[in-house]
Amino acid sequence: MNVVESSHQKLENSSGATLNAPGLALRHHRFLIAFLGFAAGATVANIYYSQPLLHAISTHFHSDAAATSIVSVATQLGYGSGLLFFVPLGDSLERRALIVASIIGTALMLLAAAFCSSLPLLILLSYLLGFICITPQLIVPYATGIAHPGSQGRTVGSVMSGLLVGILFSRSVSGFIGARAGWQAVYLFAAGAMLLLAILAAIILPPQRPERRVPYCDLLASLWPILTRQSVVQRHAIIGALGFGAFSAFWTTLAFYLGNRPEHFDSQATGLFGLVGVAGALAAPISGRMSDRFEARIVNGAALALVVVSFLLMRLADYSLIWLVVGVFLMDAGVQASQISNQTRIYAISTELRNRINSVYMVCYFFGGAVGSAIGSWAWAHFHWTGVCVAGTLFGALGLAILFSPVFHVRREAVQP
Repeated sequence: MNVVESSHQKLENSSGATLNAPGLALRHHRFLIAFLGFAAGATVANIYYSQPLLHAISTHFHSDAAATSIVSVATQLGYGSGLLFFVPLGDSLERRALIVASIIGTALMLLAAAFCSSLPLLILLSYLLGFICITPQLIVPYATGIAHPGSQGRTVGSVMSGLLVGILFSRSVSGFIGARAGWQAVYLFAAGAMLLLAILAAIILPPQRPERRVPYCDLLASLWPILTRQSVVQRHAIIGALGFGAFSAFWTTLAFYLGNRPEHFDSQATGLFGLVGVAGALAAPISGRMSDRFEARIVNGAALALVVVSFLLMRLADYSLIWLVVGVFLMDAGVQASQISNQTRIYAISTELRNRINSVYMVCYFFGGAVGSAIGSWAWAHFHWTGVCVAGTLFGALGLAILFSPVFHVRREAVQP
């Protein structure tokens, strides 16, 4: 029989019958993982559609680069807020319903953004968009819950591969549509795509209920102890924040860099660099398999070293765009591999706390992204491309220092679910 029996995780199908998650037919299981990866990529793309459009938005509202960049920062801050207040609900409520509700809310925010009339309103809507569009971080713990024993790293890697493709491909889609139909058309296209995805998710995904219901106030109250008592979470949250800070510093300023080059590249050219970065998504499954087999610190260290090298190479972009292409590939591969290593490590701590651990980690992660966007914008305004590359290099180097620092001695204290 083409079924693998296990009892470590339970899942309920749409008719209400209980199935062991690794006991799903292998083909059906693979289809579910593939769909979750697609859904994670399609939803996370909404957080990044604005980045290649910043130059066009700046022109439309007659605002400067620093003010327009707040759109990207606000989206990431909103995402971090949603991770803090929304994602923990996955440890108490039915998870498919949360995923579908988040996708529908995202579609509504995208529609509102498409018709906004001022930059301050767009900034506010960008924050709200980030707040409700936390679907990817509901999907990742959901996928871990249906993973076969011993393959959590591979499963996370597969879903995160789709997530990274969504992040990077979003810039290509956004740049392509924006250059031809205007930046508002990007938001309209995304809203329609989200409504379709919500219907598919409601049909395809089986319900997944937590082991027990936990009052919302208790969920939030348990987040701080998770962060303060779990040294593993502390270490990897800081590393993740620094890695994503480097990533965000680069992508927030790339449109301005390319637009100010002698060639005066438009949003479509900026989006094409997202296609280069998609190749870095290939590192996700590889990193996941390595995290299942080898010491996570070695995998993570190699990944962060790639980030440092990538920014050193991108500093040479003024001489040739080839260095920028190579740097984008290495940076995206390094950040993604580090992310997989981080998440594989923290998800192993507790199954009952998985959504809350993910919430704590991702709040720190996107806070790092918001700081990275802000520092990248500041570096661009004062020191141009050199400043951006120095900032990215420092983020990666600090991540390496934290990874091998003895300060975070592996120590765990029990945290009650």
